[in-house]
Amino acid sequence: MPKRVFLATRELLFRSKLGAAVAAAGGEVVKDASACDLAVLDVEIPGAVDRIRGLVASGTPVLAYGSHVLADLLRSAREAGATAVPNSDVERRLRALLTSR
Repeated sequence: MPKRVFLATRELLFRSKLGAAVAAAGGEVVKDASACDLAVLDVEIPGAVDRIRGLVASGTPVLAYGSHVLADLLRSAREAGATAVPNSDVERRLRALLTSR
């Protein structure tokens, strides 16, 4: 079954790149976070950490990403229950999550 992925990104170009990775893995980008199997969030979006907590509490795995210089935000995302990675690693980690079980 294809995975449904919710993308919350600030940059259109980055969203396009992640959306292409989802499609290449046979997944589908959805607009409703409550209808997804995996959520991918930019940690710089206002309220991202609270949103991560809510998604994790509802049982949705979260892949959070941000600039490597934002160590505090990435750490907060991890503490909220997300897998948090720097921008340079998000596409690889997304592909790995989409192709695992």
